[in-house]
Amino acid sequence: MGRDLTDSVVVLAGASGGLGTAIGAELADQGAHLTLLGRSSERLLALDLAGPRVVGDLADAATGERAVAAALEAYGRIDGIVNAAGEVAFGPLADTSDDTLDRLVASNLLGPLRLVRAALPHLGGGFVVNISAVVAEQPPAGMAAYAATKAALTAASVSLRRELRRQRIDVIDVRPPHTETGLAQRPLAGEAPPLGPGLAPADAAARIVRAIIAGEREVGAVDFDEAGSHQSAGT
Repeated sequence: MGRDLTDSVVVLAGASGGLGTAIGAELADQGAHLTLLGRSSERLLALDLAGPRVVGDLADAATGERAVAAALEAYGRIDGIVNAAGEVAFGPLADTSDDTLDRLVASNLLGPLRLVRAALPHLGGGFVVNISAVVAEQPPAGMAAYAATKAALTAASVSLRRELRRQRIDVIDVRPPHTETGLAQRPLAGEAPPLGPGLAPADAAARIVRAIIAGEREVGAVDFDEAGSHQSAGT
């Protein structure tokens, strides 16, 4: 039986990013009510989406709690979490600073886990979507730290799926191929390698929301067959 997203309440982290914006539009088209979390107040305010805005950095331990509180204040419940926030860095590990390492772990792993933890008391029967990346499957040279955080998020999703089974919470691990979100052009460090054309964010978002409705356990890079671009880069 599919999940009906009509009138569902979803906290969307990374709502001001390229993929997050597209996911928000797709969820809204399905009738979901959104709480929009992002780092850029300007981009959040510019979104043509209804729902409370929470400006904050998911790497900050308190941000997830603020987003959950905003959703509960606006709607009285939470039915789903989508973690679409993240950052990327390029270059050999030997050239990667401690600040970059810490930032990648905080943004790509600790932030999403803290948001899920904050939402769990209110999420019975709901869903969690953690957006990892193709690098979790195919870690390339020059992206050791980034790939490690994405692989760790995938591992966390598998563990959480088992942990939350009795609460009937779906946990979906999503590993998109290279997607044209602009993230690779805004790295914390280094420069992106040459990349071919990536998946359109709207196509990636449509596939992710279909997975939520169908209750899929994972969506690997190969499952995004609309674009056929599985470059080793971030979303």
